[in-house]
Amino acid sequence: MNYDIIIIGSGPGGYVAAIRASQLGMKTAVVEKAELGGICLNWGCIPTKSLLKSAQVLEYMQHGEDYGVLAENVHPDFDKVIARSRSVADGMSKGIQFLFKKNNIEHLQGFGKIVAKNSVEVTDNDGIKKVYQAKHIILATGARSRQLPNIKQDGKKIIGYREALTLTELPKSMIVVGSGAIGTEFAYFYSTMGTEVTIVEFMPNLVPLEDDEVSKTLARSFKKKKIKILLESTVESVDTSDEKCKVTVKTKKGQEILEAEIVLSAVGITPNLEGIGIEEMGIVLEKGKVKVDDFYRTNIDGVYAIGDIVHGPALAHVASAEGITCVEEIAGHHPQPINYKSIPGCTYTNPEVASVGMTEQQAIDAGYEIKVGKFPFTASGKASAAGAKDGFVKLIFDAKYGELLGGHLIGANVTEMIAELVVAMKLETTGLELIKSIHPHPTMSEAIMEAAAAAYGEVIHI
Repeated sequence: MNYDIIIIGSGPGGYVAAIRASQLGMKTAVVEKAELGGICLNWGCIPTKSLLKSAQVLEYMQHGEDYGVLAENVHPDFDKVIARSRSVADGMSKGIQFLFKKNNIEHLQGFGKIVAKNSVEVTDNDGIKKVYQAKHIILATGARSRQLPNIKQDGKKIIGYREALTLTELPKSMIVVGSGAIGTEFAYFYSTMGTEVTIVEFMPNLVPLEDDEVSKTLARSFKKKKIKILLESTVESVDTSDEKCKVTVKTKKGQEILEAEIVLSAVGITPNLEGIGIEEMGIVLEKGKVKVDDFYRTNIDGVYAIGDIVHGPALAHVASAEGITCVEEIAGHHPQPINYKSIPGCTYTNPEVASVGMTEQQAIDAGYEIKVGKFPFTASGKASAAGAKDGFVKLIFDAKYGELLGGHLIGANVTEMIAELVVAMKLETTGLELIKSIHPHPTMSEAIMEAAAAAYGEVIHI
């Protein structure tokens, strides 16, 4: 065998699995045809956060007078905003190269395919094929923007997230189809930059996987920013023959025709399963994704799958955790299976959204008798001082045992606060324990303690 483990794909699932495997003493290689770091580092999580930071800085400067700071002629340099984003992504990708060298991980440049038991064929950019052997093979090929037949992406007028990261000019108008994390983040960014933005969402709420109160609060904030929102609406067709796209939308009130320079399709992702040996090896799929057990074994001995190509939330931190769990099991460390009920989700709009566990409705539907505590940031000293009073912390507890069932946050910096609740759920912390855990003052995080206190009738500041 050339290697103990070959991993196909170098995203946050693949590269993290490779580093952990190397730490555990396994000879490891990663097959990657493009930049190390995959979509997340190069075309997803990291460059979008760079764009969003630029938007946040612009907002601060535009509202400087509110803080006693005067600035004139504040406007974005769109080219520099995009260039900074690409520079940040490039730096992170080079960081993965450094980690590979540090951990003696070999990068096999090219497209990887399982061709036989323990065998991976790598086709380089010149079409030259070479076969490598490994005791274990992990598929971590990620996903790409989902294409809908009625919104066919042409990369120019109808675009996906990759093109949205690298537009050469700031569009005057944009229609964003879909209001999950990708859709809302780009809607916020382009609206702040000066684009007239309309969101079209099929479901009754923005960020439809979030708690209803969070969704409604984000919608109110977006409307204040002049973002138009069409809920329970469907894009039926897009005509790109004229200078502007003509988008036919079926709404609750009937059919509307909207016009915009750019249509951004943000309707989810599709796993990258083509050409990697799935059919030839007889790897079992279930509802379009690879079927695996608790430790990411497929039905083929020695072949594993992690990340966006298996069932579970398609999130970078989930892929990383799956990669670590997978290689630790291979190494005989007997890790605990991942608890998918306590996976945090974050949306980096302004205000930010973060959540973990059940929504209030999900807890009720599951048969729990619940206690709900909510603390608004309007009552937070730190939020008032920061000029960020939008939002709240909402916690859901099991009334019988006090177990934390879910946490739902919207406001400034809540994506940094959610980890406390993830740890609390992991440790089966009760509401009373959260109340008695002294939080520093003044901080946004005090709202977690206060929300827990609100659930038990002990809240001080509201």
